[in-house]
Amino acid sequence: MMMGETWLDWDRDGKDWPHRSSTRFVETAGLRWHVQEMGPDNAPVLLLLHGTGASTHSWRHILPLLAQQFRLLAIDLPCHGFTRPLSPADLSLPGMTRSIAALLAHLHVTPAMIAGHSAGGAIAVSLAAVRGREAAPAVVAINGAFLPIRGDRLFSPLAKALFANPFSASMFSLLARTTPLGGNLLSATGSRIDEPGAALYRRLLTSPGHVRGALGMMAAWDLTRFASLLGSLSSPVVLIAASDDPMVPVRNSQEAARLNRTARLVLAERGGHLLHECDPGFVSGAIVDALSAVASSRAKEGVDAA
Repeated sequence: MMMGETWLDWDRDGKDWPHRSSTRFVETAGLRWHVQEMGPDNAPVLLLLHGTGASTHSWRHILPLLAQQFRLLAIDLPCHGFTRPLSPADLSLPGMTRSIAALLAHLHVTPAMIAGHSAGGAIAVSLAAVRGREAAPAVVAINGAFLPIRGDRLFSPLAKALFANPFSASMFSLLARTTPLGGNLLSATGSRIDEPGAALYRRLLTSPGHVRGALGMMAAWDLTRFASLLGSLSSPVVLIAASDDPMVPVRNSQEAARLNRTARLVLAERGGHLLHECDPGFVSGAIVDALSAVASSRAKEGVDAA
């Protein structure tokens, strides 16, 4: 239950939010969603899913680069950023998959491609899997968190304990306001992002609701059956990874490429965990290349079927 938390206020905290004019709020599946849309209506739809503890702001540089090729749909995940729960939220991987699928149905949107960063990559795979073979979108995962994190035997119970304590999120947010905690967390990503982006991360951390949402997601996360899900996925998969990511080691993407033998692995030497924020040109180029490859492949399948 997270309805009683202190949440970010759009009129106050979102007044300078990246791409504010592209924002709207949608109520469905027990949530009030923060949604950003950009690009032509007749273009293929690209759904963008951020990672744990982030928000739509993490795509701020990517959105303008892809707005000509795609109809872009970026959302704040449940209980993250400006997406608030209207009823108790299920922050597990299946729970988030169901919630986002319900949002897409409400919006009458069928993505041609889903791009996810970190844990958002796992959600992208899960969403593609439930769409069925005929309608399965292509998946692009950026530093996809597909394996249990290092120290998971300690961290998962710790996250559960912190989530169970109603005062943990408020204390964490207070520390983010009064100490260098936010800067230290960003340093741990191994990424050098711009100061406006860093300031937005610090703003997110001052919201107990957002922090509790991130803790709840980590506490509920279970990837024990994910390998079989990824291995059986029939839609095209592109794995983008930074070799110097200290949070989600490149072996996550390498192992994912081994499990799904049709997946294509694209490596960047530098950029850290927030590669899409450090080098948006590299990531957006890989996404456009993926779209072209998928279109060519599906056109060939159509010719062969005929």
